[in-house]
Amino acid sequence: MTDAILKTHAQLVIEGKTHYLPILKGAEGDKAIDISTLMKETGYVVYDVGSKNSATCSSAITFLDGDKGILRYRGYDIEDLAEKCLFIEVAYLLLHNKLPNREELEGFRTLLEEYALLHEDMIHFFDHFPPNASPMAILSVMVNSLHNYYPEMGGDPLENIDKTASRLISKVRTIAAFSYKKSMGHPLVYPRNDLSYCGNFLNMMFDTPVRPYTVQPEVVAAMNKLLILHADHEQNCSTSAVRLVGSAGVNLYASISAGINALWGPLHGGANEAVIQMLQAIYADGNDYKKYIAKAKDKNDPFRLSGFGHRVYRTYDPRGTIIKKACDGILAVLNVSDPLLEIARNLEDIVLNDEYFVSRNLYPNVDFYSGIIYRAIGIPTNMFTVMFALGRLPGWIAQWKEMREDPQTKIMRPRQVYAGEPQRTFIPIGERF
Repeated sequence: MTDAILKTHAQLVIEGKTHYLPILKGAEGDKAIDISTLMKETGYVVYDVGSKNSATCSSAITFLDGDKGILRYRGYDIEDLAEKCLFIEVAYLLLHNKLPNREELEGFRTLLEEYALLHEDMIHFFDHFPPNASPMAILSVMVNSLHNYYPEMGGDPLENIDKTASRLISKVRTIAAFSYKKSMGHPLVYPRNDLSYCGNFLNMMFDTPVRPYTVQPEVVAAMNKLLILHADHEQNCSTSAVRLVGSAGVNLYASISAGINALWGPLHGGANEAVIQMLQAIYADGNDYKKYIAKAKDKNDPFRLSGFGHRVYRTYDPRGTIIKKACDGILAVLNVSDPLLEIARNLEDIVLNDEYFVSRNLYPNVDFYSGIIYRAIGIPTNMFTVMFALGRLPGWIAQWKEMREDPQTKIMRPRQVYAGEPQRTFIPIGERF
């Protein structure tokens, strides 16, 4: 628990008896009631479906204010980091609680270069996945397998954390690119130490023997920004999965694999893919915006506008503002005319000026424009969630590290409210009807 937390008490009256529960106040004014002794003292548990109102940990990594549209990593505004930093700088920040100086950044870059290659035996794993295997499935399996090849985490899990974090951040990039190459039936392209983190990934994805790939600085900058915007986002589903699995004492690789599987869900990391599918459906339907707006408003219609609204933000997602500007810029540089972009712009304009959506805080989120950027630079739709995982990886590692370092960490074991049958008398099989 951070030093910034101060304690007062709240009064809770249950069955006529008053109980005093500590109030925790965070560094940015967020407040929580500590109910860790509630069941012991009262016999009651808290019922909170989806944990919408429950803080499961104290963290010093990311601050998010959904009402004001604020997102900060380690105290730094996301706008400053996305505009002025490299992704590997932000990764270092998340892991070490400080922005690196030149020497520290160069040392971190050297580690990433050193660990970029996969063990050659692991490359054969790709041959045994079916051609249409999901890149997320491949990524999850491959990350989990890393523990067998790099077992140093079997001892003190924090002793070699810098090397292990660098190894993961670098190798996941290689695994992602290799999985794409295998799905295309193309020869693998190995990492190069003369390229940047993002430039290396793009080259491994798109270079071929018959058509060498030219790494464009503008594309590198756009990808760099996207990864930064996804690097961490407080206790979301996948981050909670990393902490939940990690609380059992398993190694970092297995915990990250769990996060990848959680991110895979269409309600989480798959949202940007859903946006593209929605825009394609509108385009195929003759750009009939009114039809889809009406469907979104119809309570009896299961259709929902993808890329609008957020579980936490009650105003414009700050990442959405940054990414919209980046989208306009990269399409102009690449001279790409994407009809889906025009649909997205028109749809956004309609939604932002419709009281139905405004009153429900349905503003564009980070997923709304990210898929269009990925399309523009050649990333296929089935790789969108892999790109999300690539960006979120430093945050997952930082969250796992923080959890392991916290002396208050316990294995996570949520309670439930039992809704099944009361105790029943057992009936022998010959007497059952």
